[in-house]
Amino acid sequence: MNLFNHLQQYGDVLCNESLAKHTTFRIGGECDYFVYPKNIICFLRVMQLLKEEGIPYRIFGKGSNLLCSDEAYHGVILCLDRYFNNFYFEEDGTLLAEAGCSIILLAQEAMRHSFSGLEFASGIPGTLGGALYMNAGAYKSEIASFVKEVLVYREERLEWIPKEDLEYAYRHSIFQMHPDWHILGAKLKLEKGDQREIRTLMDSRRVRRMESQPLDKPNCGSVFRNPDMYQAWKLIEEIGYRGKKIGGAMVSDKHANFIVNMGGAKASEVDQLIHEIQDAIYERYGVQMITEVEKFNWKD
Repeated sequence: MNLFNHLQQYGDVLCNESLAKHTTFRIGGECDYFVYPKNIICFLRVMQLLKEEGIPYRIFGKGSNLLCSDEAYHGVILCLDRYFNNFYFEEDGTLLAEAGCSIILLAQEAMRHSFSGLEFASGIPGTLGGALYMNAGAYKSEIASFVKEVLVYREERLEWIPKEDLEYAYRHSIFQMHPDWHILGAKLKLEKGDQREIRTLMDSRRVRRMESQPLDKPNCGSVFRNPDMYQAWKLIEEIGYRGKKIGGAMVSDKHANFIVNMGGAKASEVDQLIHEIQDAIYERYGVQMITEVEKFNWKD
């Protein structure tokens, strides 16, 4: 049985699929196979097949924090956001959720259940898995504050890993050091709250985001982490890069820590902007700018 027929047994399969269709940047070359595993058994079987055949792979959620190169990826993308999206609330505020769940949806559902904690995530267009991987945060809150355990596939087995073993810090987790560990779900603990107050806070932040962020253009969210004692957007403004454009990629004139795709932007153009900003800020301030956005399928 060839690879396509094998994969098709365990998920929805797209061949020669453009990754630009699956990232919020709308940038990226084609991949050989783009697969939505139908459940955890299918996921485990696909992982076995890929290992047996020595085929490279990458796991995607909503592609909201990725800069995929313009080159073709000769491997398999496993995407969890179609089927791995079940979640369950318990009366004490425990939330069990699969990695493919929209973090925005979880924030909305927590509000409907009168649980507080995920208000900060109500505007983050990614999955729970991606949020856990990078310890996503906003408004001085972060996902790690609410994590109890994470369900991980590593060394060909599933296990629950307690938060204390995950090395969470600002935009950091142990998963970034172990690309062969795959997040499949998590247990979070939220607090009981007033539904009206939670809804009001989420609504006010939605208005603030629409006023301050370039949500009308494809982007990957904040490009850089905030260095110690600095705000990334302010440093970028001070070097005169607000509105700077290379090809179809532009530093947003609405929020300088966003790079937007003005139409037909190439990954190489975004990458050039990133490196120019890093070099200019280091030269002027001696500050090393570290990216939040993850690069995928780059030779360097």
